[in-house]
Amino acid sequence: MTFAEETRREFLHDSLTAAAAATLGAGSILAAQDQQPGEGLPRRPLGRTGVRVSILCLGGWHIGDIRDKKEAIRIMHAALDQGINFFDNCWDYHDGGSEEIMGQALAADQGKWRKQCFLMTKVCARDAKGVRQQVEQSLRRLRTDVIDLLQMHEINWDNDPEWVIEQGGLAELLQLQKEGKVRFVGFTGHKSPHIHLKMLPIHRWDTVQMPINVCDHFYRSFVHEVVPAARKAGIGVIGMKTMGGGRTEGKIVAAGVATPEECLRYALSQDVASVVSGITSMDILQKNLAVARNFRPLTAEEMQRLAAKVKPHAGDGRHERFKSTIDFDGPYHRKQHGFD
Repeated sequence: MTFAEETRREFLHDSLTAAAAATLGAGSILAAQDQQPGEGLPRRPLGRTGVRVSILCLGGWHIGDIRDKKEAIRIMHAALDQGINFFDNCWDYHDGGSEEIMGQALAADQGKWRKQCFLMTKVCARDAKGVRQQVEQSLRRLRTDVIDLLQMHEINWDNDPEWVIEQGGLAELLQLQKEGKVRFVGFTGHKSPHIHLKMLPIHRWDTVQMPINVCDHFYRSFVHEVVPAARKAGIGVIGMKTMGGGRTEGKIVAAGVATPEECLRYALSQDVASVVSGITSMDILQKNLAVARNFRPLTAEEMQRLAAKVKPHAGDGRHERFKSTIDFDGPYHRKQHGFD
């Protein structure tokens, strides 16, 4: 073995061992998990909100992509029955269709499902008037009087942190919170850790949502750069794009880099409250639940083996193109920033 090869191996071993030790430390959110493997679907504290959410969050985009809407409702009810108490959505998913079908599911049986659900959606506008209009539309679509968590969506451009202040969107969101229409506030983004780090100090956020996957470990890493800063500030971290994103060409699993189980275990082994899971069938729901119910954090050795397998495919960002192109940004936000 050459000196360079030995140095690379030692560097990989040391960095991953340190990462695993930090994640599994006594101060980690994993230590606050309320279920042991095999005892049910675990829940973790969502930052300082006082709310405990299931480690799986049902993804709103994917549930709106199911053609058979009756099946989508059955999946949502099954998810709630089996312990997923956290639902994700967004004002612009399927032109509002995702919120409408989720609202229908939660309103069924005289609203009993809504009582079981910590409901999150997102607002796309940056200006005060747009934020007010979109939140009111989301409330109607979701058939609820209050949104548990409202996040500012796709903080993906360097000027977004300035825009949410200058255009009045954040102030309006906080006004809606005072009115009781929103309980907690946060933001999301998938482009660059440095944009998240610009956004964190401008408000005492309750949550922040970001990509958490095995390739992120080596490429523009949110796990390394943003998660520690968010946790230090008491902000609940929500993971997304666990499999590498919603399109086949961007998926870690489709490229054969890692299995779905490896991707999910890696994400759940990080200092996150919950991971948004794209669920489009009852089969996927049951497979994800099986991993989550029996979840054990990756050991340092398992982390090393997985990262060593992933590293040759990860460093150039080929499976996380949502970080380096606008191809994965929503049409509303591309237009908002002057792109076709």
